[in-house]
Amino acid sequence: MSIRLYVGNLPQNFDAKELDALFESVGAGVRFKVVNDRETGVCRGFGFANVDDAKLADTVIEQLNGRDFGGNPLRIEISERRDSRPGAGAAPAERRGGAAPAAANRKSVNKVVHADSVDSEAPDPRWAGELAKLKNLLANQTVGV
Repeated sequence: MSIRLYVGNLPQNFDAKELDALFESVGAGVRFKVVNDRETGVCRGFGFANVDDAKLADTVIEQLNGRDFGGNPLRIEISERRDSRPGAGAAPAERRGGAAPAAANRKSVNKVVHADSVDSEAPDPRWAGELAKLKNLLANQTVGV
């Protein structure tokens, strides 16, 4: 079973090869993936390493946690699954103590996700749900005379 490690406090501009070499100095079999910002592509300051052996995971934590890398002390610990943390997976309103609408109470909209044939006069399927709402609003409007 693979053990996932959180690797935090990474500098924004770092060489992934240097970090891979640092992991290789501890032991072979450490696979690292950095987490980048979706819009800018810049490192968000953390990533995750997968290790196949529990002893190697402990060794990585012991030897590299707090070690200077690019001017920052690395923070390495065993990553917890999202659903095991308290409050994980909860909607923001639920975390603040407010009431969030249940998924069952939401109005379902039939959305077209994929179509095999492309019709040039058909609306873009990504907007089909919004288009249906607009049509309903227009149909329900009454004209005052």
